[in-house]
Amino acid sequence: MQARKVIPEVILGQEIARLRRRIGISQEELGFRAEVHRTYISQLERGLKSPTLGILLKLSRALKIPASTIVDHVDRESVRK
Repeated sequence: MQARKVIPEVILGQEIARLRRRIGISQEELGFRAEVHRTYISQLERGLKSPTLGILLKLSRALKIPASTIVDHVDRESVRK
């Protein structure tokens, strides 16, 4: 059986979407809080874009969690798969 290729951007996007839904806000609201456009949030959540460190920090503040929580999740999932 062939191992699936892990794409960190996809894992990151899925985690951002999960965290956003957990606090019950829309992509538009997250974008407003993080000072980025809603379409950028959509692209992040679909794994089409990879945020800069500055954007990741803004997103983590908007989600009210440490940026390390997001990065640690991506790291753990990348190793697991």
